[in-house]
Amino acid sequence: MLLCIDVGNTNTVLATFDGDKLVHSWRIRTDPRATADELALTLRGLLAGDNVQITGVALCSTVPQAGRELHRMLERHYGGVPNVVVGPGTRTGVHLAIDNPKEVGADRVTNTLAAYTLFGGPAIIVDFGTSTNIDVISGKGEFLGGAFAPGIEISIDALAQRAAQLHKVEPVKPRSVIGKNTTECLQSAIVYGFAGQVDGLVTRMIAELGGSVAAVVATGGLAPVVIGECATVTHYEPMLTLIGLRMIYEKNV
Repeated sequence: MLLCIDVGNTNTVLATFDGDKLVHSWRIRTDPRATADELALTLRGLLAGDNVQITGVALCSTVPQAGRELHRMLERHYGGVPNVVVGPGTRTGVHLAIDNPKEVGADRVTNTLAAYTLFGGPAIIVDFGTSTNIDVISGKGEFLGGAFAPGIEISIDALAQRAAQLHKVEPVKPRSVIGKNTTECLQSAIVYGFAGQVDGLVTRMIAELGGSVAAVVATGGLAPVVIGECATVTHYEPMLTLIGLRMIYEKNV
C-alpha cells in the first residue's frame, strides 16, 4: 500500500491507499523535536495495529525540521521503499502563476492538484488549519495565489492570553448568534465570524475570476467547525492533501 504523510504545523495526518481507495487514516500531533528513530517507532506502531505493508511513501511538510527528520526516517528505516518528498523539482503538473514560486508551501501545491483533478476549475480551496489558507486555481489548473488568515485555534488562544476576563472555549456552534454569556459570545464570533471572513474573501475572489467557479472546496482539521455556516463552500474533502500526495506519487514513481 501507498503511505501518504501530510505534516502540518499542528497535526500530522497519514493515510494508506490501495490504488485510489483510501484504506486507513491517522492523525497525530506534529512534534518538530521528534527524531527519525522516534518517528519510525510511531509509524511502526500505527501500521502494525492495522497490519499494513508499505510499498511506497509520499510526503509533504510545512514544518522544515519535522520534514527533514521524516526524510531521514525514510532513508534509514524504509530505504528499499520508493518515496516522493514534495518540493522543488518534484513533478506535480501544477504551474505556479505567482511572483515567487519558491514561497509556495508543498501542501498548497498538493491541494491544487487534487482539487483541480476532482472538481475542475476555476476553483477555490479553503484549508482550515493552523492558519486559514484560501487558494485559487485557474480554469487551466494553475495556482494563482490566495490569502492567509490566523487560524481558529490561534485566534482562540491569542484572545484568551491577551484579554484578562476571557478564556479558551470549545469551538462549537452556540445557541444563537447573539451570545447570552461569555462562552457563547466567544463561540458566536468563532463560528459565524470565521464563516463571514471566508465568505467575504471567497466572494471577492470569485468576482476577480469572472463571476463563477466550478467548486469551493473546504478541507483541514477545523473545517467542520465553520463550513456549515459558509454560504460559499460547495464541497468538503477532509483528505484533499493526502489525495493530492497519492496523485503526485503516481506522477513520479
